[in-house]
Amino acid sequence: MTETSLSAPVRIAAIQTVSGPDVAANLETASHLIAQAAAAGARVIALPEYFPLISKDETAKVRIREPEGAGPLQDFLAGEARRHGVWLIGGTVPLVAEADDKVRNSTLVFDDQGRRVARYDKIHLFGFQRGEERYDEAATIEPGGTVACFDSPAGRIGLSVCYDLRFPELFRAMGEVDLIVLPAAFTWTTGRAHWEVLLRARAIENQCYVMAPAQGGCHESGRVTWGHTMIVDPWGEILACRDEGPGVVVADLDPARLAAVRGSLPALRHRCLA
Repeated sequence: MTETSLSAPVRIAAIQTVSGPDVAANLETASHLIAQAAAAGARVIALPEYFPLISKDETAKVRIREPEGAGPLQDFLAGEARRHGVWLIGGTVPLVAEADDKVRNSTLVFDDQGRRVARYDKIHLFGFQRGEERYDEAATIEPGGTVACFDSPAGRIGLSVCYDLRFPELFRAMGEVDLIVLPAAFTWTTGRAHWEVLLRARAIENQCYVMAPAQGGCHESGRVTWGHTMIVDPWGEILACRDEGPGVVVADLDPARLAAVRGSLPALRHRCLA
């Protein structure tokens, strides 16, 4: 199958933040931006990775981790989805892991009634070192191992997070989707080099829309994230982008565009290797 089940365009929105160590302040910012996206007519809205917390102390997220199905962060997402009547993709929140000193970096999806309909735990954990710049997510995060997709008003959506972007086999394992959502907190160094080209590549090779809500700016911790939250169409064209700072990026997911791209270049049907 290369045809989407959608019959009309659907507005989608990606939120960009510059989260800090104050969870309450971060949630207030997210709430304001969700309302802005909903007012613009978005039916599916996505928050970036680590939207509730970015701290210089990497163990801070372990202290606020929640069991699945209960906790203030999950209550916030459910409440916002229900209040605005939107499908809300909750960037990532720290959930309980098997290890006591780690979290699952989890994307949670709530429908327009505030019901949890999907969960994805980040599979690929970022590690990077160049000079004094160093990141090691495996020190505080336990990886997931399951691909996650779900059906929504914007068609079938596949979930991924940040560093997952570098592993195309994950997106092939999703099967055929209309939209890939990738909440992220790309560093300035790696984002400047690879962010746009990888997002466009994932859209082109999977012949689907890609929506990537990102952290974008200088954080209180001193970390600098690349931002450039964007929505890309299945031909690899950037429909909307925000370079830095908090804000909302909006575009329409058009089933006619999906059908035209897949019909003129049926690459998904031409695959020879599983």
